[in-house]
Amino acid sequence: MRRHLRVLVVLALTQIAGWGMIGILPVIAPRVAAAFGVSLSSVFLGTSVMFVAMGLAAPGAGRAFRRFGSREAMTVGAATIGLGLCLLALSPNAVLFLAAWGIVGMAGALFLTTAAYAYIASYADDHARSLIGTLMLVTGLAGSVFWPVTAFLETQLGWRGVGLAYGAIMALLVCPLVWFGLPTIREIAPPEPGGGRLRKGRVFVLMVAAIAFNSFVTFGIDAVGIQLLKAMGMDLAGAVAIASLLGVFKVGGRVIDLLGGRRWDGLSTGLVAGAMIPMGLAVIWIGGSGPVSVGGYLALFGLGSGAFAVARATLPLVFFQKADYAAAMSTIALPLNLINALAPPVLAGLMSGIGAQATFAVLAGLSVTALAILLLLNQMRAAPDSS
Repeated sequence: MRRHLRVLVVLALTQIAGWGMIGILPVIAPRVAAAFGVSLSSVFLGTSVMFVAMGLAAPGAGRAFRRFGSREAMTVGAATIGLGLCLLALSPNAVLFLAAWGIVGMAGALFLTTAAYAYIASYADDHARSLIGTLMLVTGLAGSVFWPVTAFLETQLGWRGVGLAYGAIMALLVCPLVWFGLPTIREIAPPEPGGGRLRKGRVFVLMVAAIAFNSFVTFGIDAVGIQLLKAMGMDLAGAVAIASLLGVFKVGGRVIDLLGGRRWDGLSTGLVAGAMIPMGLAVIWIGGSGPVSVGGYLALFGLGSGAFAVARATLPLVFFQKADYAAAMSTIALPLNLINALAPPVLAGLMSGIGAQATFAVLAGLSVTALAILLLLNQMRAAPDSS
């Protein structure tokens, strides 16, 4: 347990730092827009560029985990994120600023989330699912920790100073912490012939579809949820408060996974969470912005989406050997990050075109589709090789 605790602490600290430091745009965007003389929306394209680059680089990152080791890949990724942050801080114009976010995204494929899960899958054996869930819980605090820190530093150093400081921390502190703090592990031997076929088979396609539908829903609401609530008649303070409470309920969603203990796997958690998500969306779609419907939305959608985030990371462990886990997660990361980039503008367009409540109805329909796919996967779990 002491050995597991050390690894968990190192991964938690470095992942919180990584996600926190690349999540600076919500704080610095107004100053960047003023410096370059562009619109705020143009600056926020940096987030989309980052996620697209991260998704496109994910398959190559999976091969790097296999060939060189996940710890080694994470070390390179941390150093390259540092370089990207320094480049965006030194960018003379918006074009190079966005290009620097592309570098950050490609490096993130080597360092963030999937890399940490791949390391755990190789390191922790039967404890992998529990450690991944715990890591996911604590890394959700990245924004809460770094947004106020970034806001303070921005007043002291300016946005360019923040980028340079965070770039130096990634390269000079996070990078060596990964290299020296994580023990070397013997990477799992390559899978037998047929593993690659399985990753491209019916099970994998269905798993990606279920994850993609629900990720579109949950990430989209994370991005435009405040605007959706405002469009339903809430004032800004109320919408912000509900969005903040939703984050608390998402953390509480980890309890659903814990209740199952070792009796549940990622698919079991996904089924329970996948049923709660459309129920929560239906409540606010039908009931509007009243206190009862908002309470039901928080409890059902908040807990469900938090639990599904754990299921998303552990679902591949149900159908694939540990040797296939890194490759499977890296392949999933491609559509997932593209969806993360597309969800906010698509939902914003839907909200403008059909209204907020109808948008919740569309999201509920997508999450019901995801649940149907999960139920089909549950029928296939006994014989995944048949895919």
